[in-house]
Amino acid sequence: MGRSARVPFTIKAKRDDVHARVAEAESFFIDSLEDWRSKMGLHQMTLIGHSLGAYFSVAYALKYPDRVHRLILLSPAGVPQGPNYEEPSREVTDTQPATPSPPKRERSSIHVATKGRIQTMREEQKENRKRESRSRRLFTYLWEEGWSPFQVVRSTLFWGPMLIGKYSSRRFSNLTPEETRDMHDYIMNITLAKGSGEYCISHILAPGAHARLPLVDRIHALPKDMPVTFVYGDHDWMDPVGGMESVKRLKAVGNNNGRMYIIERAGHHGQYIFSAHSEGSLADFVYAVYLDNKEAVNDLLISELEER
Repeated sequence: MGRSARVPFTIKAKRDDVHARVAEAESFFIDSLEDWRSKMGLHQMTLIGHSLGAYFSVAYALKYPDRVHRLILLSPAGVPQGPNYEEPSREVTDTQPATPSPPKRERSSIHVATKGRIQTMREEQKENRKRESRSRRLFTYLWEEGWSPFQVVRSTLFWGPMLIGKYSSRRFSNLTPEETRDMHDYIMNITLAKGSGEYCISHILAPGAHARLPLVDRIHALPKDMPVTFVYGDHDWMDPVGGMESVKRLKAVGNNNGRMYIIERAGHHGQYIFSAHSEGSLADFVYAVYLDNKEAVNDLLISELEER
């Protein structure tokens, strides 16, 4: 995203042709990924996607199933049917809680998803929605009107850096001052740059941030031997019911490789940094920085990727 070419994004499909609009918006991303794969000479790959990136990872696997070995979907968007149980405004208005790492890691904070854990998550989401502030209502209104967060900030002209500063300091409060400054500079540069793929949002997601063509209704078409892993934070604003239902639908068509995990002390937001080394173990090959609970997510990613 930070160094992308900002290719102009346009949709030729008519507004009332939902399937054509979604297919065209998805192709904008997944066809360029296929071009990259081809140029890199990769026969198959594991796709790890976060939020809308997880949505496009599934869309890619549906279109190019022979090119994907495994899907790992971190807090995926666009999975369940109907409106998202929480409002997308939480991405902007939530504050990252102070969550110091425990001195010992004897008890894992990675849990297989159960109905009880999902119910607990939904109860918290319900309470958050009751406390929705005026700013959240405004953000939700703008989202439903087709505005992206980037457009909102760009339209404020010289107020943009101040708004971004408030966001980065609130959302990434556990970082050091130097890291916070770096994060602020990064977010400001990608936000104030020319718009591109952000304009796909209103074509992919309907008001309320739920998919026009939910993944839960399409995921059964994936190859029956493809492992699919859903991962949610226990304070996530993405509805985990969609992930649980997707695992059921995979099993119903004979794919027993679907599973779902819940990470303690983690919300929706994550940043991932992957570094490759030509020598060394897989643990050296993959390193993920997940700002809410990086240790647990890193452990889970390594475990999933090491599995044969």
